[in-house]
Amino acid sequence: MKVFITGITGLIGQSLVQALLKQNCTVSGLTRNADKAAKKLPKSVSLVESLEDANDFMPDVVINLAGAPIADKRWSKSRKKTLMDSRVALTKQLVSWMSELRQAPEVFISGSAVGFYGRQGKKKIDESSKPHDEFTHQLCHEWEAAALEAESFSRVCLLRTGLVVAPNGGFLSKMLLPFKLGLGGRLGNGQQMMSWIHIDDMVNGILHLIEHNECSGAFNFTAPNPVSNDEFSKTLGNVLNRPVIFPVPAFVLKTMLGEMSDLLLTGQNVIPKRLKESGFWFEYTELEEALKKVLNK
Repeated sequence: MKVFITGITGLIGQSLVQALLKQNCTVSGLTRNADKAAKKLPKSVSLVESLEDANDFMPDVVINLAGAPIADKRWSKSRKKTLMDSRVALTKQLVSWMSELRQAPEVFISGSAVGFYGRQGKKKIDESSKPHDEFTHQLCHEWEAAALEAESFSRVCLLRTGLVVAPNGGFLSKMLLPFKLGLGGRLGNGQQMMSWIHIDDMVNGILHLIEHNECSGAFNFTAPNPVSNDEFSKTLGNVLNRPVIFPVPAFVLKTMLGEMSDLLLTGQNVIPKRLKESGFWFEYTELEEALKKVLNK
């Protein structure tokens, strides 16, 4: 099987490459800097810096994981445009490229996020739930709409991904230092829900969608048991054997981060209904087990 990946050097991309190579797949990818990316990936992976250079790949599967980091900078007007372009514009280019290949890919798997649902409080959310209209929803909605243009020639699956728990990189790496120093704590009142997924389940879930031809449409990529921010903080502290006594007030986050603080102070209690109904089995359903695995505890 030939697989073409955008965002190939990202947190999910690198783990996915390893899993695909173990299955004897041929893997290629799009990156901004091929020389730099090659240092992060196995030598057998082919890399290009433009879609025009990938015309000869003829992939069976295209997986779209590209997108500028959403939580790295304040959401200024220019930053919002960057976030949109790195997802929506690139996805449109990718769909156009696939449509012009001599043979269209059998399946197109494209990224999205649980931010699609916007702030939802503690009520359980599945793929049929009505979203709250705000920036994260608008971003994900346009991203998904661009991907769904490929339905005329390929099976399309959308990944509404939660917080990925992984040993290297991602949101957890940003939390570890203060927690290891005993300076960790909840954010705001800590009642906002955090929908998470272990990196192994993330990768295996993508492989599951590739293998099951009956799967299409949106899938929540989150573990079956979301937790509150307060519970997440306490669990991380317990795993690290550190106290969790330094909460960060909401007004501090709002002052520092502006609108982007919504990512930390609001949340969603997202359930992977369609993924479970399709027969996927989660290896990590409880947060403590997942954290111990990635932190080698």
